[in-house]
Amino acid sequence: MRKAIQIVGLVLALQGVSGAIDHVAVQPFFGIFLNFFNRVIIPRIDALTGYELFANLTLAVLGVVLIVAAGRTPA
Repeated sequence: MRKAIQIVGLVLALQGVSGAIDHVAVQPFFGIFLNFFNRVIIPRIDALTGYELFANLTLAVLGVVLIVAAGRTPA
């Protein structure tokens, strides 16, 4: 179960970083998969309008926190 949570955390971190890069410059790679949050979720939440970069970086931090928390749980 720990590995699954770490993989989810890794995907969240990659989506956050990729979305931030896409918002600042251009889409690096795996655009459809890695920018799902940036292109599907953010436009549907009105509270995030104007805060897209902050939302993507927060998603990346959440992913890293999930990876670290899953790594610290006892086996």
